[in-house]
Amino acid sequence: MRVFNRYVPRLVAKHVARLFSGRLYIAGRGRFDFENGWLKAPQDATITHYQTVKEVNAVIRETYQQAMCDETQPHTVNTRR
Repeated sequence: MRVFNRYVPRLVAKHVARLFSGRLYIAGRGRFDFENGWLKAPQDATITHYQTVKEVNAVIRETYQQAMCDETQPHTVNTRR
């Protein structure tokens, strides 16, 4: 279980995407589980839990989409300075 003392969505998303499944705790937000690289709301979720899940999953989605776009772009070498 990873404990985050501050809520920084990018750091939480990085942790969730890398470990893929597990549990984490965010100070002031509560306990969360994550599965298949996505953060999940707990059974007894509050509005704060749902907002946190939405924010973190949006960062994860943005990262995945950016990676997919980078793969489809042809690799070119910039010779201009």
